[in-house]
Amino acid sequence: MKKIAFLLVVLLLPLALHAAKSEVYVFNWSEYLDPAVLKTFEKETGIRVKYSTYESNEAMFAKLKIIRKNGYDVVFPSTYFVERMRKLNLLKPLDRSLLTNLKNLDPKLMNKPYDPGNAYSIPYLWGSSAIGVNAKYVNPATVTSFNDLWNPKYKGKLLLMDDVRDVFAMSLRSLGYSGNDTNPEHIKAAYLKLLKLKPGVKVFNSDSPKQPFLNNEVTIGQIWGGEIYQAARENPNLVYIYPKEGATFWADNMAIPASARNAKNAHAFINFMLRPDIAKRNCEYVGYATPNLAAQALLDPKTRGSRAVYPDAKDFAKGEFQADVGSAILIYEKYWEMLKTR
Repeated sequence: MKKIAFLLVVLLLPLALHAAKSEVYVFNWSEYLDPAVLKTFEKETGIRVKYSTYESNEAMFAKLKIIRKNGYDVVFPSTYFVERMRKLNLLKPLDRSLLTNLKNLDPKLMNKPYDPGNAYSIPYLWGSSAIGVNAKYVNPATVTSFNDLWNPKYKGKLLLMDDVRDVFAMSLRSLGYSGNDTNPEHIKAAYLKLLKLKPGVKVFNSDSPKQPFLNNEVTIGQIWGGEIYQAARENPNLVYIYPKEGATFWADNMAIPASARNAKNAHAFINFMLRPDIAKRNCEYVGYATPNLAAQALLDPKTRGSRAVYPDAKDFAKGEFQADVGSAILIYEKYWEMLKTR
C-alpha cells in the first residue's frame, strides 16, 4: 500500500504543479472589471483566475505589506500608490517582452513621474476630478474655478469627495499651489480654506458620488468625470466642468507585487487586458477612460467624444496627476481628520 501511495504521489505531483502554474491571483477594486472578461481569459488561456476585491488603495497597500510570498499576482494601485510601492520594493519589474500589447497605449499616459519608463506599472483606466453641476439649478457658464464652490449660494447643496488627497488637491489648486504640495504651511492654508467650505457641504461621497446628484440632494460639487458621464445617462442636465486651475488626474494601474506566486501568468493576464477588444469591454462596463488607443477607436462616437471621459488637449495640459507626497501624507491625514470631525 505504501508503494501504491508513493506511486500515486509521484504521478499526481506533476498535475498538482501544473494546476498551481495555471492560476493567477488578481486583486482589484470592486466592480472594476467586466466579469465576462475573466471567463474569456480562462477559456482562451486555460489559466484560472482567483479574483478578490478591495475598496481603497490603503486597504490594498496594507494587505500587500504583510504578504511576503505566495501573494497576489496582479494588483491595480493608483498613481501615487505605485510610486510608494515601488520605493518600498513591493513591486516586481515588468518584463516588457511578455507585454506585446503595450503598443496599443496612449504615449501621453505613459512614462509619468510616479513610474518613469513604466518599469513597474501599466495604466488600466484613468480619469479626472473636477466640478459637476446640475444645469437645471446652476448655470454651467457661471462656474469656471474651484473657488466658485465657496459661493454662499451653494450652501447645503454641495458635494465633496470623501478622499483626503482629492479634496486637498482641489483646495490647494484653488490657492495656486500644486495638488501634490508637501509644504506644511500650504497644506494648513488648504485646510483653513476647507474649514470655511465645510458648513456648506451636504455630503462627502466617494463610493458613488453621482448618486447625490441623481437624488437631487446636491446641485454642484467636486466629482470624477466618469461619474458625471454615467449619471448624465439618467439626467442629461448633469454637466462636467474643467476649472481654470486644472483638474486632478489619476490613473489606476496594473502591477505585479514582489510577493507574486505566478509572475508569468500575471504578465499573460496584463497583456490580455491590453488587448483592444478586452480594454473596450472593461471601459464600457466601468465607465472610465481607457488609455488604450486601439480600444478607443472601437468605442461609440458619443463615448469617445465625451469631454467628461476624454479631456481635450487644453484640459489635459492644465491638469496634474497625483503623486506620492511621502511623509507629508501624515500632515494631510491630520488635517483631514480635523476637517471631518469639526
